[in-house]
Amino acid sequence: MHRLSSSFILGYHGCDLSIGKRLLNGEDFKQSDNDYDWLGPGIYFWENNWACGLEFANEQMKRKGSKIKHPFVVGAVIDLGACLDLTTKTSIDLVRVAHNLLNKEFVKSGAPLPKNDATQRKQYLDCAVIKRVHTLAAGSKDIGAIQSVKGVFVGEGGPAYPGSEFFAKTHIQIAVCDPTCIKAVFRVREMTAP
Repeated sequence: MHRLSSSFILGYHGCDLSIGKRLLNGEDFKQSDNDYDWLGPGIYFWENNWACGLEFANEQMKRKGSKIKHPFVVGAVIDLGACLDLTTKTSIDLVRVAHNLLNKEFVKSGAPLPKNDATQRKQYLDCAVIKRVHTLAAGSKDIGAIQSVKGVFVGEGGPAYPGSEFFAKTHIQIAVCDPTCIKAVFRVREMTAP
C-alpha cells in the first residue's frame, strides 16, 4: 500500500448519458461489487483514457439487458490515497500473500478456489484475492483501509501489429473504493451528447 502518487490522476467512467448527466450534476457514483470485478469492489475508471471508457460503454450497450442506451463518458479528478497499486512490488507481494491465505482456506474447506473466466472476462479469482487484501489491510494497524486499487490490463485485443509486444487494448484501470478520493467530476470535451 502506498501514497506515492505525486499528484491527482484523471479517470474516465463509461456509462449511459442519463447517468453521466446525473454524475455531472453532483449525484454520487455507485460502486460495483460483483464477485467477478477484476480489481474488487469499487467505482471503475480508465486512467488517462476517455476512449476506453467510451468503448466500454459501447460494448455494454450491445449486451442483453443492458441499461446503456446512449454511451457516454464522464471524467474525474482522483486522489488515489492509500492505493493498492498492482504496478508495484509491494502490492504484488501483498496479493501473493492474500492468494496463499485464500488458497489454504479453500483447501481446508474442501471447496474449489474460484477461477477466472477469460472467455467471459469475469475475474472471480482475482476479485476474491483483492477482497482478501481489503480484509488484511483493514485489520492491520500498519496498512489500514484501501482507498483505491490500480492495475494494468495487458493482452486484450491482440498485438497492435504483427510481431508486436504492444497490445491493442492495454489500459490502466482504477477501482476507487473510497468515494472521497473523487475530487471533481467533469464533462469530457471530446464527447458530444446526442
